[in-house]
Formats: sequence, structure tokens, C-alpha cells
Amino acid sequence: MSTVVVVGAGIVGSSVAYHLARRGVPVTLLEQGPAPATGTTADAFAWIGSAGGHWPGGAQDLREYVLADYRRLESELPHLTVRRTGSLSWTRATTENSRPGAGRFRVGRSEIAALEPGLRRPPSQAVHTPSDAGVDPTALTRALVDAAAAHGATVLYDTEVSSLRLADGRVEGVLSSTGPHAAATVVLAAGTNVPELCEPLATGLAIAASPATLARVSAPPGLVKTIVDSPHFEVREVRDGELLMVVPHRAGAPTSVEQAVREAFQHLTTTFRGSGRCRLLGHHTGRRPMPAHGPVIGYATSDRSLYLAVMHSAINLAPTAGRLIADELVTGRPAPELRRCRPRAH
Repeated sequence: MSTVVVVGAGIVGSSVAYHLARRGVPVTLLEQGPAPATGTTADAFAWIGSAGGHWPGGAQDLREYVLADYRRLESELPHLTVRRTGSLSWTRATTENSRPGAGRFRVGRSEIAALEPGLRRPPSQAVHTPSDAGVDPTALTRALVDAAAAHGATVLYDTEVSSLRLADGRVEGVLSSTGPHAAATVVLAAGTNVPELCEPLATGLAIAASPATLARVSAPPGLVKTIVDSPHFEVREVRDGELLMVVPHRAGAPTSVEQAVREAFQHLTTTFRGSGRCRLLGHHTGRRPMPAHGPVIGYATSDRSLYLAVMHSAINLAPTAGRLIADELVTGRPAPELRRCRPRAH
């Protein structure tokens, strides 16, 4: 089979490399950092399931496969752990727009209190999705890379790709800090770096870099039972005694990131009983790739020498996208599930 070079060992690139290697494709995975998931992937809240994340454009067509693909990966990757806690959301948008069905249930105050007994003042209603879960995105990405290597993939770290290698308009590989790497097809899964790498081909991709701040909090084990999506923060327990909290970014707000983190932490401690022992461990702001029209997945050149794979929410979509991308590259047949994800200029 023809050689494929995948650029970027975040969750998307690692999933693509794994699914290709599993099908016997000679694949080389290039990562500019010293290990997998050193970029945006490490900064993900990693809420997976039908409720977690956003579903713009073609993401809606992939939504129904997310949980099944995660169950499949659990059977294929023996050390993968998924925390199946369900989610509980009472943001205005969720309670007004989420309809019961498809595994989602509208619940009242007594049911909310049973699901989250630590809440000081349970809301009058919320949306409960029992199948939602959380995952350690760094551990998952490393597991995918290790499995890809076990299936024969070549993985190179500290390899920064500077440009595509072009010959008469065709992509024949990439140029990098470790030298040229030839390929019949290059898959760009490098997030916000993809538009710059595509500039010589004038693809006109519209991929914004959206800030996302996460705070880590030490807490009594079991303080938060589910994935909680409240008007002031999102929070889940990532391991016994440690919470991960999404700090809202409000457009036009004059507050600094540090002040926003403190305010979100204060909301957390006033929301849950027993939170007096909670302590902020730190916070970090990453820059998520945000394609203007939803996931960008597909060939960017008519000769099929360049393939793009950029999406939000990547943690949700990567197992499904990796499977479908590998199928397209191996069989040459377009996956109907990706019909609305094809690259287009803004």
C-alpha cells in the first residue's frame, strides 16, 4: 500500500495513524513536540457523548457513532479507561433547547439532588444524559500512538513540519526539522497550524483559534458525581480527589483570565457542600482549532495527495473520524458520513 504521512500527534492525528496502521498501511506520524498530546489535546475537557461538546455542520452526522466508537476502542486498547458518569446540565440553552429522547432525560429537583447530592441548591430542572462520559485525553492519545507503533507505524517526535513538499502542484511529502518525508498522501491533523501549511495551495481555509481555559482543583473524592454543566462552569472528577473545571470566556468581558478562574472557583465552592477543602491547583489556556463551518475532513487536492483532518470537538469525534478517514484512504471510496465535512474556502 502507498505510504501515508500524518502531521500532528494530537488526538486526531493519532487516531488516524492508529486506524491506518491497524489496516496495514505504511504510516509515519510526525509530532513537533517531545511526546503525543503536548498541544491542544492536553487542554481538552474531554466530555464525550451525545451531550458533550459542540456539533456544528457535519459533526451532527458523526454524533450518533461517538459512543459506539469509544466502546470499540475500549476493546481494542486494553489500558483505555472511560469514566462513565453521565452528565447533568442546567444551562439556559440546554434546558430550553434540549428535547428528551436519544438517551437524554429532563429531570426535576429531587432527581437532580439524587444524582448530585452535594449540590447546595439543586435547580428546578436539568437535562440528564446517563451515557455521557469523560476520558483522559493524554492517556488516550498515548494509547493510540503506542498501538499504531505496535501495528508497524513509524512515530517521530521533535519533528516540526515546515512546509509541504510540492512538485508540479502535487504534494509528495513534507519538509521537516528531521529532513524530508515522502508520501503518496499527507494527512494534516495539526490543528491551528493547518492553514499556514496549506498556504501554497491557496485553499483559503477558515480555521480560528479559540481560547479555552481549564482549571484543576483538588477536592474531596466524590464531591462531583457526574459531568456538571452549570451556567457558571463545567466540572467533572477526572480522578479521585481531582476536578477539572472549564472557565467561561465571555466575549467583551474586562476580567483577566486569573480573575475569571477565581470567579469560577468561587461559584464551584458555593455550589457544592463540602467544598471548603477544595484548592486551586493551577490553570492553563489553550487555543482550540475552530473551523468556520464544522469539521474539515477530506481531500484538499484533486489528485488526492493532501488530506485534511481538523475539527472541534476533537475528543468526541477523533475515534469516529479516524476510522472513517482510514477507510477512505484504504478503499478510495468516500464515506457518506463525511459528506458535510469536506474542505471548502471561507
